[in-house]
Amino acid sequence: MSFLEIKNVTKRYGAQTVLNDVCASVEQGEFVCILGPSGCGKTTLLRIIAGLESADAGRVFIGGKDCTFLPPSKRDFGIVFQSYALFPNMTVRDNIMFGLKQQKNMSQESREAKTHEMLSLVEMGEHCGKYPRQLSGGQQQRTAIARALALSPSYLLLDEPLSALDAKVRAKLRAEIRALQRKIGITTIMVTHDQEEALTMADRIMVMNRAVVEQVGEPKAIYDKPASRFVADFIGAMNFYDEAGSVRGIRPEKIRIVNYTESHNFKTLVRDIEFKGAFTRIYSVIPQTNREIFIDVPSDSVGGMNVERDAELCLRIPDEHALNYSLCG
Repeated sequence: MSFLEIKNVTKRYGAQTVLNDVCASVEQGEFVCILGPSGCGKTTLLRIIAGLESADAGRVFIGGKDCTFLPPSKRDFGIVFQSYALFPNMTVRDNIMFGLKQQKNMSQESREAKTHEMLSLVEMGEHCGKYPRQLSGGQQQRTAIARALALSPSYLLLDEPLSALDAKVRAKLRAEIRALQRKIGITTIMVTHDQEEALTMADRIMVMNRAVVEQVGEPKAIYDKPASRFVADFIGAMNFYDEAGSVRGIRPEKIRIVNYTESHNFKTLVRDIEFKGAFTRIYSVIPQTNREIFIDVPSDSVGGMNVERDAELCLRIPDEHALNYSLCG
């Protein structure tokens, strides 16, 4: 049995179904991201795992034990919220030690040692005497994670932990959290709406949409072989086009710029060129159908292509990289 088993969980708020017969599993030591747009049910699912919400139907098993009706205090987890929820009147050190003080069978010496260990783990030792208002967003996040890990929980829950940070700090903390998780080997479940976070951090991604799980898999598998049109469109960029009564999709980096003399090619007119750093996105349109198509090419190679607005461009869609989807989804 997996460390965490979610079996047929349903949750409703009045007439609205926010989770519809959801099933999922998480292995011991795994880092799983629950990814989806706002309102898809991902945070509700995390709260049910934590016992902060109750399911209307279904079961939650943790470590082989049915925990469906257990209160949060009996589930042995650490949690970090989007807002960090640090005590503003306590220093970094006292915030981390707060939970340890509730452990009556723990000596003061042991509490001090554990607090020091956590400060060292998240590299906050030099800031231990500061209050939350004196910390940057990244430092507050590290403190919240240290507090969550101080009691050595069986698993860690992260609810949009990086969304309040700017892009550069967010990228740095992504790597730090992932390295920390690997170092201590704690089972971790993170909710996010950010596809880049999920792709770079997770062992597996659970993609949710409209109260259901659309796909579960490793990041590369989900990116290369999205199971539905929603997943294909939500994770990364995708061109969709009709062919023989069905919808096909292809990633923009898979489309090739070629000579028209080659077979299975079509001409387009360049409408716009967008520099995106390592790659450049070229937006074009097929004149006969007015269908738009965009491609991504390495920015270093664009200069030699003589690509400019209103220029003619010949493209080829490699059949082996095109995916089939139904018209409805």
